[in-house]
Amino acid sequence: MPRTTPIRVALTAFDGMSLLDLAGPLEALRVASLHPAYEGKPLVYETHVVSAKGGPVMTVDGLPIVTAPLSSLNGRTIDTLIAPGGPYAFEVTADKKLVEWVKTRAPKCRRVCSVCTGSFLLAAAGLLEGKRAVTHWTYCGELERQHPNTRVEPDAIFVKDGNVWTSAGVTTGIDLALALIEEDLGREVAMFVARVLVVYLRRTGGQSQYSVLLAAQSEAEADRFAALDRWIAEHLTDDLRVDNLAQKAGMSARNFARRYAEARKMTPARAVEAIRVDAAKRALEETDERMGQIARRCGFSDEDQMRIAFARQVGISPGAYRTRFAA
Repeated sequence: MPRTTPIRVALTAFDGMSLLDLAGPLEALRVASLHPAYEGKPLVYETHVVSAKGGPVMTVDGLPIVTAPLSSLNGRTIDTLIAPGGPYAFEVTADKKLVEWVKTRAPKCRRVCSVCTGSFLLAAAGLLEGKRAVTHWTYCGELERQHPNTRVEPDAIFVKDGNVWTSAGVTTGIDLALALIEEDLGREVAMFVARVLVVYLRRTGGQSQYSVLLAAQSEAEADRFAALDRWIAEHLTDDLRVDNLAQKAGMSARNFARRYAEARKMTPARAVEAIRVDAAKRALEETDERMGQIARRCGFSDEDQMRIAFARQVGISPGAYRTRFAA
C-alpha cells in the first residue's frame, strides 16, 4: 500500500563535500515519488539538506548549495540520516558541531547511512564501533587504522549492519538509495527508480568496488603492462601461458614472470584468471547464456575450471553469483 506520510530524511553537508555524494541519493529519493502508485499524493520522501550553520556550503566541485541549519530539525523526528562524504576524509569530521549533532540525533533515527567518506563522520560519532562498514577504497585502510573496532569490508559496494548502512565511493550512494527505497517501498518502486535514472538495480552490496587487476594496476607507479592486460582481455580464448605472454611483451619468460609479479602482486597465470573471471562476472550479470557457454567464451576449458576460478577469486560459485547479481 502507498504511504500516506512522508519519510523524513536528513542529509548532512559541509564545505568540501562531493556534490555527487549528495545529489545521487537525493535524486533517487525524489524519483520514488514519481511512481504511478504515488501520483497526486505528497512526496514519499521529505528531504532536508542541513549544515552546522545553514546557508551556502561550497562543494569540492565548485558549486555552492544552500542548506538549512541543524537547528531547523529541532523537535522533529528524523527517520533516515545520510552522511555524504568528500575526496578528503579529514574534512568530513572537521566540523565538530556537525559530529556532535550526528552523535546526538543518530540513536533516535530508524537508520543511519553514509556515502563514500561520510563513514568517517559516522565513525567519529561512535556509530561504527563493533560494526561492519565500508568507505571509498582509497580510504578503507585509513578508516580501519583510525577506528580499529570497526570491521572494514573493502570489497563491498555497501554494507548494512543493523540499522547502520555505509556505502563505498561516490556513485554507490545511488546503489545505497535504491536499497533504502526497496526496503521502504518494495522492489517494484526501486526498479522504477533504477529505470528512470538509467542505472541497474543489481549491485546489491556484495560486488567488489573494483576488480582484482584494477587494484593491482592502481598500486603500480609505472604501468608497463597495461597494454598487455588490455590485450589479454581482448583475447581470452587464446593460449595465455607465460611463454606466449612473455613473447607478446618482448621479454624472456623468466624475466617477464618476475617483473609482472612485482608490478601486479600476482603471477601472470593468476592475473589471466582474474581477467577471465571479471569477464565471466559481466556475462553472468548481463546475459542469460549457459554456464558452459560463458566458460568457453571467457577462456576457461570448461564449466568446472570456471567454478574453481570463481571459488578462488570471488569466494562463491558462478551460479550463486548470477542469482545474486543478475540484472
